[in-house]
Amino acid sequence: MKVLLTVFMISAAAGLLLSLGVHCLALMGISNPVGDAAWSLHVGIFVVWIPAVLVTRHLVRTSRTQRQFWNTALEGCPRWMRTIVYCFFGYAVLNFILFVAFHVRVGEMNGEGNETPAAVFRGFSGHWMAFYSAAMAILFSAARMRTNDGARRLPSSRLVGRKE
Repeated sequence: MKVLLTVFMISAAAGLLLSLGVHCLALMGISNPVGDAAWSLHVGIFVVWIPAVLVTRHLVRTSRTQRQFWNTALEGCPRWMRTIVYCFFGYAVLNFILFVAFHVRVGEMNGEGNETPAAVFRGFSGHWMAFYSAAMAILFSAARMRTNDGARRLPSSRLVGRKE
């Protein structure tokens, strides 16, 4: 199970790096060099997000509030990783508001020919970064909190639910 979590976590990290690259190019006004193949990052989110959601449901059974939910889901992560997730989600909201205000409203959604404009990639890649970073952190937390005998390890190294 830990190996599978690690594979999905590495996939989420790769998706995060690719979406960050697409986003940086779009900010510079460069339409993605791989063209519409970048839209495969949409599919990749589901590949890593479904396992992250399944793992999260197991980790946060007793969470009552949204804040408690995220604290529990990310309790196995280092502080810097949690901060990155929160920053990417905040940035995704800001990026979306700016995208709608400056590009959708003024009708800059159509590119030349069949090429997708850089502004559209910028709009979507903000969300890609948020979801890939969250999936990576959740899967990292779950992998770190699992032991070989199936017990759940808390960050303080106490074992909970040990199978004997």
